[in-house]
Amino acid sequence: MGISKNIDGKTVEVSGRVFTLSNFISFSRFFIAFPVVFLHYQNEQSWNWLIVSMISYAFFSDYLDGLVARKTNTISEVGKVIDPVSDKLCAVILFIYTVWLGWVPLWFLLVNVVRDTLIMIGSSFIKIKYGKVAMSTMTGKIYVNILALYWIAIFFFREAEMIHDYLLYLSTAVMIISFIAYLRRYRTIMNGAKFN
Repeated sequence: MGISKNIDGKTVEVSGRVFTLSNFISFSRFFIAFPVVFLHYQNEQSWNWLIVSMISYAFFSDYLDGLVARKTNTISEVGKVIDPVSDKLCAVILFIYTVWLGWVPLWFLLVNVVRDTLIMIGSSFIKIKYGKVAMSTMTGKIYVNILALYWIAIFFFREAEMIHDYLLYLSTAVMIISFIAYLRRYRTIMNGAKFN
């Protein structure tokens, strides 16, 4: 294990462990999307309490994995990859489904995919150069939460069109802000800043 100070001024301990409770929680989130889509489609595009339970688990597990990792001192290089990748894959599947239903504009999904792809390319360069993965930014975490709220509003509250529009534009704005934050973080790290 190595202790270092990251560019946000926080000191964290990062391990090489793979099989941790926090990593399991992160990994399990990816498997939520498929049954949600299947059950919703089979249920004639309406939701039930099983779907609500699975979406609730996906939403709260995004907080739980990080909390467990911090409390048990099991922040790991693998966890820094699994957490955001599980978020992105789960979100992409759910958004592809809602785009297919005509509930979400296609351009929004495409812009998200391009953003995430560029961030992953940048993360790969950092991994190649330094041998470790940079943690997500706070604006990235905020964006994931707003994105989740937008999807929940679209999926569960079909009549709330004004809220849908508001969350669509808010999501787009925060997506741009978070992407800029990732670019700045990438440049800072590539210029030699320490990070965890």
